[in-house]
Amino acid sequence: MTASAPSRPPLPTPTVTGPGARDLATAAAVEERLQTAGIALTMGGEPTLVPEIPQGAEWSVAADGPTKLRYARALASELQRLAWPGSTLIYCPGKRYDGEVNPRWALRLITGLSGTPLVAWPQDQAVAAGTGAGVEGTRPSPEQAEALLQSLGEGLGLAVQPLPLRDPLDPGRRIWAVPLSCEDGHWQTVTWPLEEELRELIPAHGPAGLRLPLQHFPEHALRQVLTLELDSEGWGLFLPPLSRAPLEQLLTLLAAASAPWCKPDLSGVLPYDTEAHWQVLGLTADPGVLEINLPVCHSWHEYATWIERLEQAGATVGLRSWKQVGERVEGTGGGNHLLWGGPSLDSNPFFSRPAWLVGILRYWQHHPCLAYLFSGRSVGPASQAPRPDEGSSNLLDLDLAHRCLEALPAGDQRVWIGETLRHLHADRSGNTHRSEISLDKFWNPAWTAGCQGLLEFRALESLPHHQWTSAVALLWRALAVRLLEPSLRPEGLYPFGTDLHDRALLPSALWSDLEQVLADLAAAGLSLDPAPFRAIWEWRFPVLLHWCEGDAELTIRQALEPWPLLCDTPVEGGSTSRFVDSSLRRFELITTDAFRRRYRLRLQGRPLPLPAPGDRRPIAVRFRQEALFPCLHPCLPADLPLRLELLASTGSDAPLQGWQLLQESDGFEALTTDASGSTANASSTPLRTALAGGCSLDLRL
Repeated sequence: MTASAPSRPPLPTPTVTGPGARDLATAAAVEERLQTAGIALTMGGEPTLVPEIPQGAEWSVAADGPTKLRYARALASELQRLAWPGSTLIYCPGKRYDGEVNPRWALRLITGLSGTPLVAWPQDQAVAAGTGAGVEGTRPSPEQAEALLQSLGEGLGLAVQPLPLRDPLDPGRRIWAVPLSCEDGHWQTVTWPLEEELRELIPAHGPAGLRLPLQHFPEHALRQVLTLELDSEGWGLFLPPLSRAPLEQLLTLLAAASAPWCKPDLSGVLPYDTEAHWQVLGLTADPGVLEINLPVCHSWHEYATWIERLEQAGATVGLRSWKQVGERVEGTGGGNHLLWGGPSLDSNPFFSRPAWLVGILRYWQHHPCLAYLFSGRSVGPASQAPRPDEGSSNLLDLDLAHRCLEALPAGDQRVWIGETLRHLHADRSGNTHRSEISLDKFWNPAWTAGCQGLLEFRALESLPHHQWTSAVALLWRALAVRLLEPSLRPEGLYPFGTDLHDRALLPSALWSDLEQVLADLAAAGLSLDPAPFRAIWEWRFPVLLHWCEGDAELTIRQALEPWPLLCDTPVEGGSTSRFVDSSLRRFELITTDAFRRRYRLRLQGRPLPLPAPGDRRPIAVRFRQEALFPCLHPCLPADLPLRLELLASTGSDAPLQGWQLLQESDGFEALTTDASGSTANASSTPLRTALAGGCSLDLRL
């Protein structure tokens, strides 16, 4: 028997185009409806990038490594050229996690709200005028460096005393420290009487400002210090922790004083810009990826422009939002989180609209496609973004919380919203960051950055085309606008039960669910083109086998499988790490009625039961791809290779066609040897599901 299609067609290169007229009209309607409702809904994003050839632990599991900062600086420079000429780049200490010696770094690009640079760097002006070659690569001499510090002090009305320090990691480097603080607009300095033998930085990597011997700093004085570093490769300054206005004043003086040389590398701790005087773009070290923190976007069009810009800049410096795994293109493995908020805390759209927020949360709970279709392979309770009904809370607690928030009186309810929801939107260990819709940046005064009024949608992974990312963001924003109408909000939560991880996770169910979401939007006058979402679906769930004979057709697609969480495992350095058993895999079998009338299937020598003709119930198979350590059920062997056989519905048990799966990434390959030889090992015991009435046949049973 000859199939009219190959057993596994080559992976297509999807045709990707920009938004069509329909989507552009909907985007305009979304903004118009928000404006009519008096709502300023801002958007942010955290896309992730990897190099074209991601080599080394820093591009798989580690947060930092030898190349990541170099890539980040190159990308920042390209973004400055494309979007923010003259913007200021500052190296900042980022997050620090248990087991990590130093805090992770974060580069921050800063400019004014209108795109006007905060500081007029004369070096940038010289480059723009074509006269910048004279200072390129030049740096001040030690004498000039000390004079520069003196001039900064004079500009602030102070007589400073630069303190020379030694770097034990680089004896040739010259460092000076100047205590410098500003209170209520008044600049201050103190004398630091440090003994000669104590004038040495802490022996750790990073800017001098993070390695100062502050344990010997004068008592009762603010520990704010400006440092200047000078070595054979260049020069830099660490800016003391200051509020926005004094920092801008110091940068202005520094820019003017640095004109004879190349721009210094700046580092420091940025203040939180509560009054939104700046636009800030961040580039941070995250495990396996380079994370980009987009500036606040006030419309979908602004967000889409940044995503396109980022793809263009990344391509220039050798970074992209996908990686090649064999024949398959996959995401970076990092997130592509989307954030909602307001232009300021006073104008945050959620603080005074808890019922709208509840409607959003309920709608997302009703539609698993919003949690699973645009995420990565790791989904479910042990993932980085479990749904609220997969996390630490149950439906009763969630429903009680929602009804309490709906009953709140008019006014600013940020405290009640934050206190009610942040304990429910968490994973099973209580981590509020690991949640499909995270509120750990909404209103949590216990955390430094916890009071920003932000909703963070985390069940989004990087996509290989900026058009796809923008299409998802428009879908999200259109749903927010639709749910402004109270009559269109769900009245309660849907009790999925075991069906959530069985049927609702399968590719066919996710697409059917998304079709309903798109239909809801169309009925509200916010129609979206389904083409980019269908392309994402095809990419997320690749075909592992396609066979057809006339109208009898079999398609097997890769499906999602929640990976179980293992116990905490000690790692080097004395900390623990969360491991999941990623050996479990699942695929879905999609067959036509004609196929089910004429044929049957056998997997691993056992009958694979298919629905009767006319029955639309999906069927999937769960199997163990490999034996990992540690893993769940270490005594159970791996199931690969899988042998799938096609048999006539009646008559002989001799296979008509056979396929073999050696690795999921390779798909099923047709067997070239005589498939009839497998009948000797055949069994009459059919494969079965773990759940009564479930869809997933389990080879482990």
